Amino acid sequence: MTDKTIRVATDVGGTFTDLVCFETDHSTGEARVITAKSDTTPPNFEKGVLNVLEKGGVDPSSVDFLAHGTTVVINALTERKGAKVGLITTEGFRDTLEIARGNRPDFFNLHYQKPKPFVPRYLRRELPGRISYKGEELKPLDLFGLPAIIEDFKTECVEAIAICFLHSYADTSHEKAALAEVQRLWPGVSVVSSHQITREWREYERTNTAVLSAHVQPVSERYLSGLLAGLREKGFRKSPYIMQSNCGVDSLESVLKIPITMVESGPASGVLGAAELGKLIGEANVLALDIGGTTAKCSLIENGEVKIKTDYWIERDSTSAGYPIMVPVVDLVEIGNGGGSIAWVDDFGKLHVGPQSAGAVPGPTAYGRGGTQATTTDANLWLGRINKDYFCGGEVVADMGAAKVAIEAVGQKLGVDADEAARGIIRIANNNMVNALKLVSVNRGYDPRDFTVVAFGGGGAMHAVALAAELGVRKVVVPAAAAVFSAWGMMMSDLRRDYFVTRLIDLKPGAAAGIEQAFAEAEEQTRRQFAAEGIEAGRIRFLRYGKFRYRNQEHTTEVLVAAGQIIDEQLAEIEASFHEIYQREYTYRLSAPVEMVGIHLVASAEVSKPTMRNRASTGATAEDALKGYRNVDYALEGIHKAAIYDGSKLEPGMTFSGPAIVEDLGSTVLVHPGNRVHVDGYGNIYIHLVG
Repeated sequence: MTDKTIRVATDVGGTFTDLVCFETDHSTGEARVITAKSDTTPPNFEKGVLNVLEKGGVDPSSVDFLAHGTTVVINALTERKGAKVGLITTEGFRDTLEIARGNRPDFFNLHYQKPKPFVPRYLRRELPGRISYKGEELKPLDLFGLPAIIEDFKTECVEAIAICFLHSYADTSHEKAALAEVQRLWPGVSVVSSHQITREWREYERTNTAVLSAHVQPVSERYLSGLLAGLREKGFRKSPYIMQSNCGVDSLESVLKIPITMVESGPASGVLGAAELGKLIGEANVLALDIGGTTAKCSLIENGEVKIKTDYWIERDSTSAGYPIMVPVVDLVEIGNGGGSIAWVDDFGKLHVGPQSAGAVPGPTAYGRGGTQATTTDANLWLGRINKDYFCGGEVVADMGAAKVAIEAVGQKLGVDADEAARGIIRIANNNMVNALKLVSVNRGYDPRDFTVVAFGGGGAMHAVALAAELGVRKVVVPAAAAVFSAWGMMMSDLRRDYFVTRLIDLKPGAAAGIEQAFAEAEEQTRRQFAAEGIEAGRIRFLRYGKFRYRNQEHTTEVLVAAGQIIDEQLAEIEASFHEIYQREYTYRLSAPVEMVGIHLVASAEVSKPTMRNRASTGATAEDALKGYRNVDYALEGIHKAAIYDGSKLEPGMTFSGPAIVEDLGSTVLVHPGNRVHVDGYGNIYIHLVG
């Protein structure tokens, strides 16, 4: 019997559910990689996971490690399909949730209305008691009225309770007391308090985060419990890991307590994968581009480090302020432009693409599942960029008749033929994606020309070269198995938790002791939590970040603090780093005093990962992978006769030039005229832009 280790990652997207499986035979040293895709199955997402395992031929009973990413949380929020929530807060502050912030995006709209709170006013209740911003008790907590509140909540069919008290980030005692009493009065109710999620200040953001976490807690518990039950039924006996929004995985038990932390778990794994791939191939500065069926996501990775933030909002756009979620989330920009994004013409004759999507059902019109509106995928098929005879790896017969009708309908509104309408759809989609890439690079003081684009997802390699050319980027890397790359990223994740604590300290001589104390207290708390879960202290690694600002400014800039005990001699170095980072992002610096607003502690414990090995080469040349030629419309560069390569036959060392197309089971790589291509030892495709 061979000694094998099988590691699996599954990623539930808006359109497809992806699988990556690494099977390592320790007796021979050989590694086998299995990838698969199947349709996402809302609302029973766990069914799609079991389907893709079956499709990939993976027996759950033989799996040693399983990581899972899901869209269930973000779907429950955007579709308002979570629990009915009641809020308990400090006396006099029940309307914080409705007052929100004054930074409305639609500034000149005199009829602007703020987004409707997730908890209506009649379900927002108050308790007497007060903590100061320094953590001092100004008024004891009075729980006398809590039994009546609980009875009212029961009468109103409340399913989950959120607790958020004023300044509980500084002292959690009132929230802990209220939480314990709620659990005593109503055993089994779904309840969460803000201090369990974050210890940062900003009352509205903390309150909204607690409410949204309560909203998704029951549905997340049902989903994850159903997934675990389905895996157990198939023989899986390990404990699965769940991908978090902070680019780390966490235990199922931990995630069930605070499910809001997986709000962006799928996109986070892709960004982490891009960072890990960059380290593997010597590309420290990366622009990660993930184009799926529903959305396009992009993020900037500098010196191999993924940026994490807590200033995260959902449903924020040009007309709505959206809703804040104060949890650690990978710093990315996400737009409604993917393969299934619908093309439409407004009343002024202007063409748009997205954010509406055809999703998995009915999908693009070419799927032949009843879709009637033209999408980006339909346009790519029409222009020959996607092979109609090898659609979805040959698993779907492209309905080109339906695609023609849909694209011609768009063209009629624009007064052009189908060809020009399809080119317009591609150009608009590319323009939207370029703007998203600029938001994470140019708008933050970075020059895109200093970065390499890593493109993945089903549509990433289709559009990456055009976007790179627009930004002046000279190199694009398409990872092996790009269509399921986010699932691969999950396998490269460590168990990770981020802790944010508000602590106001002026950056002046003598301040080092207070800063060190803040970090030391957080690290000790972390060790206790990990120890309770059986994780030894020796496995835990810490990264320290401070959140600094010029005194009395509103927002902060994060600075990495060197490892080891902080002493006063380091303060000048920390301040200099702050000035440098601040100037790069905002183009200026001030001579004003600097203060620390809080700490950000990253605690991680390494999880077993697959070892990447160079692929074997038979000595074949690119001509051996050549399938033939076809005319391809490049939208901007015109129609060219492109060489078509079979991606499964590409081997390390192969080189060729554009115009060309590489066809794989889950993705299509579009190589523009003049581009030079080579395949590295891991099977990644490098595209060098010339000109």
